[in-house]
Amino acid sequence: MNPSPAPAPRLWIRNPQAAFTANGLDASGGLVVSAGLITEVLAAGQSPSEPCQETFDAGSHVLLPGLINTHHHFYQTLTRAWGPAANVPLFPWLQNLYPAWARLTPRDLELASTVALAELLLSGCTTAADHHYLFPAGLEDAIDIQVETVRRLGMRATLTRGSMTLGADDGGLPPQSTVQAPEVVLADSERLVQQYHERGDDAVIQIALAPCSPFSVTKEIMAGSAALAERLDVRLHTHLAETLDEEDFCREMFGLRTVDYLDSVGWLTDRTWLGHGIHFSDAEIIRLGAAGTAVAHCPTSNMRLASGTARVLELEDAGVPVGLGVDGSASNDASNMILEARQALYLQRLRYGADIPVERALGWATRGSAAVLGRPGLGQLAPGMQADLALFRLDGLRFSGSHDPVAALLLCAADRADRVMVGGRWRVVDGTIPGLDVAGLIAEHSAAARRLAGG
Repeated sequence: MNPSPAPAPRLWIRNPQAAFTANGLDASGGLVVSAGLITEVLAAGQSPSEPCQETFDAGSHVLLPGLINTHHHFYQTLTRAWGPAANVPLFPWLQNLYPAWARLTPRDLELASTVALAELLLSGCTTAADHHYLFPAGLEDAIDIQVETVRRLGMRATLTRGSMTLGADDGGLPPQSTVQAPEVVLADSERLVQQYHERGDDAVIQIALAPCSPFSVTKEIMAGSAALAERLDVRLHTHLAETLDEEDFCREMFGLRTVDYLDSVGWLTDRTWLGHGIHFSDAEIIRLGAAGTAVAHCPTSNMRLASGTARVLELEDAGVPVGLGVDGSASNDASNMILEARQALYLQRLRYGADIPVERALGWATRGSAAVLGRPGLGQLAPGMQADLALFRLDGLRFSGSHDPVAALLLCAADRADRVMVGGRWRVVDGTIPGLDVAGLIAEHSAAARRLAGG
């Protein structure tokens, strides 16, 4: 008779310098982690209710829930700070970049995704959503490549099967070489959901359906994706209301404003989250809130392309779940979630006033982003939640003289986590990712970037 497996060791992450729980709980005494879950949240002076086999002294760390990125394009790490796209708004930015992106190979995507995920992980991010919509010939298995990359890094991800079905020949923006037939898109979308989509709070990989944007897909694929998402019970994602040019395009192509267009194809639902969501009227914000449709706020990208400023407080007041996204690494041009929270704080203060607290911005990056992705087991420090954690040290020069440790993370521009845990396992230790050859990755990724941009 085989003996019963030994119980998972209990870990006490003890007495952090400060903690942000995203829910008002007091974690100044730390957390207990067991079997991949947070089992206790301790106030100052409290000890675990049962003995812990392991202890981590967090006295030099600020403890947060793992940050959650709700909108990205991993492949774009290969075209960062590229001259032809450095100083233009969205539409010419896309038109300049599409020909380079059309040359993407499977190895390029693997390298680009590894770079993006590693950057995110080092910034305290434990869960990332990627919107991949480029499937030129030879890259039909793009999402499969990303699944393996996520698993190798030990993170969680919502990988969205994007698509472009409206090419330049039919009045859209992308080149025809990047366009797929709707039946191909829907068949592959169903395959990916059946093969990879996991359910439950501990899910590592989830799949969502994500036609790219109003100016690159047809109404047919939007409606077909909505019907398929309902049948398979998965989420929907697209870009919407990012620029005024996009709004003009919707009026000219479909005779509708963006939210009316969304409604007309069956997307005004709580399955949907929208990238950017900047240019909504008051009435449209109310409609989005009533439907439970969520928004991924991407402040750095919106500033970089001068797209506008999302009305985050009004969206939240109307009942719209709001989270943060770093967006593609050709419009940010980084993949850093703690810096994105800082940018969100400052951009929204510019719109609404300096009394928006630091904790609200951290809430967008954690609990808010979890709600956007439909992941109720993530984004908070509380008993029963997944043990996805980020710990930051404040011993660098930029923090010298700071007083409030939580405020210092954003106000003093923390940019790198010291420790990151996903599902109870350390994935960043002493500011590095164990087992990742960063120098080798940079060398091969940089070579691929030069080839892609040079034709």
